[in-house]
Amino acid sequence: MKTYGLIGFPLAHSFSEKFFTDFFKTHEIPAVFKNFPLENAAEFPLLIESNPEINGLAVTIPLKKSILPFIEKKSSEVQQSGACNCIKIKDGKTIGYNTDIVGFEQSFMPHILPHDKHVLILGTGGAAAAAAYVCKKNNIDFLYVSRRKKENAITYEEIDENCMKKFSVIINATPIGQFPDVQDFPSIPYHLIHQKHYCFDMIYNPAHTQFLIKSAAHGARIQNGRQMLEIQAKENWKIWSH
Repeated sequence: MKTYGLIGFPLAHSFSEKFFTDFFKTHEIPAVFKNFPLENAAEFPLLIESNPEINGLAVTIPLKKSILPFIEKKSSEVQQSGACNCIKIKDGKTIGYNTDIVGFEQSFMPHILPHDKHVLILGTGGAAAAAAYVCKKNNIDFLYVSRRKKENAITYEEIDENCMKKFSVIINATPIGQFPDVQDFPSIPYHLIHQKHYCFDMIYNPAHTQFLIKSAAHGARIQNGRQMLEIQAKENWKIWSH
């Protein structure tokens, strides 16, 4: 039976397994979806070799960037963003795609207002790469925020009043606040958030993270990652099934 799955770590509370199991049942598709916990991308070739029935894989943290050297062919979006969240396996060859990009763009861009010209992206991993790609595509200025000083990035300590005035959009592209660590939140000056801010959290569990709760308390427009996740899952299936 054709098998699809999710790689990354941890996977215990992932969205994908239930989504695709229900999807296959509803549409009477003879396939199964399994979680394949993988902490290190170097283990990926052995996983593929040991499971020849796998036709497609979704990729989550911490592998979206580190998986690239182990993928034989990459879409232009993967090459440009430097991240992959979807792998198709055809004739023994691995092909990498980035459906986080379409998922994020379709759930994020409809809520952008004319004054939303500058975006802070919290994090520098695979999810952040998708956000950056969408900002570039739509000519929106962005700046990464990292725990450590990096190129085109500031640290959390550098987010001051002037920064918060300039950047009306804040995207949490980190796992901070994700279940089970629901009391955690990115260290930003929430007291400087106001009604012109738009705060987007790529996390979907819980639906209201502390990042969103604190932002909404100061009048910001908020959105979680549920719609983004559902869109990218459907895009994954389009890729896997054609």
